[in-house]
Amino acid sequence: MAGGTYISENLTRKQIDFMLLLDDRELDIFTLAEIKKQLGNQVDEINELVENLVDKGILSRIERGKYCRHNFRDEQVIGCYLVPDGAIAYWSALHHYGLTEQFPNSVFVQTIKPKKDKTVFGAYYKFVQIASSKRVEIRQEGHGNHSYRITTLEKTLADCFDLPHYSGGYAELLRAFLEASPSSQKLIAACGAIHNIAATKRMGYLAELSGKEDLREFVRYARNQTNERYSLFDPAGEEEGEFVSQWKLRLNISADDILNIINRPH
Repeated sequence: MAGGTYISENLTRKQIDFMLLLDDRELDIFTLAEIKKQLGNQVDEINELVENLVDKGILSRIERGKYCRHNFRDEQVIGCYLVPDGAIAYWSALHHYGLTEQFPNSVFVQTIKPKKDKTVFGAYYKFVQIASSKRVEIRQEGHGNHSYRITTLEKTLADCFDLPHYSGGYAELLRAFLEASPSSQKLIAACGAIHNIAATKRMGYLAELSGKEDLREFVRYARNQTNERYSLFDPAGEEEGEFVSQWKLRLNISADDILNIINRPH
């Protein structure tokens, strides 16, 4: 709260009018910058109005300059408000697409800007910074003031294989890949953006092993991406297992075990 801000004991007419303004414009979440841009020159007064409404429990402060109604707790919308370019991603996006029944213990937000992880209203937000070239295949979901950005299905899969420690577990990710119905072309584009040959090989091998006929084009693309360097199928596993020369992969999880994992119920 700004020093010297006057806090009224009761709701004033101007505070009531401000809440009516939020009603009229259907705003449940907002930044001071957005409000000031809409209202023009009432800058100092708006600061004081908002601080008074926070003090009375009618509004809640998300972080400096960002507010919402006291009962607004949509974690996906809030996550995208915390960083200007933020998009729901990784395990959170897998859950959104119904590819995992395990509920994420964090809200994963992908961003090209540095941002410290933080807890807001009891929810923990994990910010994953990526290169701007990897920020592709983002879609908008929700409506109006409740809209938010999220990685597409294909980008979500590619991102999770790129950084599997943000996916909720490797076995869970393998099953998610089997259950998903991605577009070959969009998956190719997503893999081109993450520029991770090992991740692309793992997805290509998995698609071929599991017989995903709709991904034949992607399998051809992934096979063409192979280089001379062998990669572990499970990047966090031991340096052991069969070498598959066609894919330049070392199966530290055997093919039979992979099939058992992906065919096992969640």
